[in-house]
Amino acid sequence: MAANRTNLLYSVLGGVAAAALGTWILGSHIESPADAAARTAPPVPSPILVPVEQRVLNSEVVTRGTARFGLPQPISIAPSALKLSPGLVTTIPVRNTQFGEGSVMLTHSGRPVFVFQGSVPAYRDLSSGIAGDDVRQLKRALKRLGFDPGAPDGPYDERTSAAVAAFYKSKGWEPFGPTREQIAGLRTIERDYADAMKAKAAADAANAAAELAVKSARATAAHNLRSASLEASRALSETSGPETTTKSLSLEAERAKARYANSSAEADLAAQNAERDLIVLDPRQTETARAAAEAKLELARAAVEKTKREGELAVQAAEREAKLAAQRAELGRAAEQAAKLEGEKSVQAAVDAEKLAALDAQIAGQRADQLAAELKSAKQKLGIQIPVDEVVFVKSLPFRVEAVSATVGSPLSGQVMTVTDNQLAVDASLTLESAPLVKAKMAVAIDEESLGVKAAGVVDFVDTTPGTHGVDGFHIYLAIKVNPTPVRLEGYSVRLKIPIESTKEAVTAVPVSALSLAPDGTSRVQVENNGVLKYVTVKPGLSSGGYVAVAPVEGTLSAGQRVVVGYNNPDAKDQK
Repeated sequence: MAANRTNLLYSVLGGVAAAALGTWILGSHIESPADAAARTAPPVPSPILVPVEQRVLNSEVVTRGTARFGLPQPISIAPSALKLSPGLVTTIPVRNTQFGEGSVMLTHSGRPVFVFQGSVPAYRDLSSGIAGDDVRQLKRALKRLGFDPGAPDGPYDERTSAAVAAFYKSKGWEPFGPTREQIAGLRTIERDYADAMKAKAAADAANAAAELAVKSARATAAHNLRSASLEASRALSETSGPETTTKSLSLEAERAKARYANSSAEADLAAQNAERDLIVLDPRQTETARAAAEAKLELARAAVEKTKREGELAVQAAEREAKLAAQRAELGRAAEQAAKLEGEKSVQAAVDAEKLAALDAQIAGQRADQLAAELKSAKQKLGIQIPVDEVVFVKSLPFRVEAVSATVGSPLSGQVMTVTDNQLAVDASLTLESAPLVKAKMAVAIDEESLGVKAAGVVDFVDTTPGTHGVDGFHIYLAIKVNPTPVRLEGYSVRLKIPIESTKEAVTAVPVSALSLAPDGTSRVQVENNGVLKYVTVKPGLSSGGYVAVAPVEGTLSAGQRVVVGYNNPDAKDQK
């Protein structure tokens, strides 16, 4: 019985379980209209939220470039005029050798070639009395090395010579003193100077004599002119004044006397003629009386002729005397003019001779002064000197040897090596669009993830013309100066990031995708607050790296708040 009851119980329980199972199966296949609508509706998308950040935003230009040391610079040696021929190279450096100021770069025929810092290449021998930029940079280099050469802007003087000698000896080298040619040249200049001083003394004496000759010529000319003027005045006085009146009266008197004598002779002739006529007509007169009357008449006629001739001669003599007085006056004036011209001529000749003597004295003086200066310079050069083939000025120190072109045993002349400074640089290029944004002295971030390289630098040079320095015609050459770094970058390709604009300080920033436009055109972000989404109007600023700086116009926005950058619908993804 007990067994039957147990079987019955199991049968009932089995029936109940079967009924429940049937009900569940039936219920899973029957749904209400609401359930059917809910099942077919799209799932509600969930917002994708990211936190608001405080960060510094930078707008940057990114490009690539190859690192190198400073641009190669050739080192050339000029021949020295102090030496008869270039020396032979005896030692040379190897590649990558580093040289600082005061180092011996190489040697030739037992002499050194020192390295100094300076922008002016060595182009002449340096010795006492010389001044210029090369002397100035030499003095500054000696000063940096601890040797006092005197005022840096002054010429190469005894103090500089002493500093050069001390520097050479500190490096174990004998300083370069005067050459035999310089000493022989000094002796020649001394002889020429002595001869020039003698010539100057002679020229000065001749000049002094010429000055006295001018004074004498002027005094003689003045005396002769005064004498001629007196004679001319005396002759002129004969044609004017009382003497002239006397001569005029004398001429008139002679003429009057001639007229009176002629009248008297003619009157006597008339009387004799009348007396002859009376005797001739008187028959009582004898022939003797008549002949005597005729004789007296002839005598009277002769007397008339004689008186006439004598009067004419007297008048002519008076006229000649008057003419001679005028001629003597003219001759006096001519003599005075001749004396004046002769005096001027003699004075001018003396003045010309004085000018020539003065010119000779000036030339002799200039020659003596020139030789005195040459003598002084020659004496100064007998001190310590620096031949041009024993010094090299390089703009940037220290430097490294890139390549050596000189060989041991070859003459030291021309280019001997190529060097670079220790300043790392990067050659790069920019697109035509980005080049105007990059300026010199801008900071540059240098990295290369595959090499684990990180460094910094600055923009050194941006070309203005496409296609230069080996870049193509669609890019602009860019040079970057790398800040000191222990990382070896030479020859590697690296990435360059050049910030163009920066907020400089941390600002409130959200992803660019968080921004949207409101119907009124303003910018906004959707902020989640305790599960509730709310729009906040913002003013966008600098955008960089997928983020944008925002400042709330209405409401608040702070770091840590979450904003919507999109919506996620996993069911929709699954359906796809």
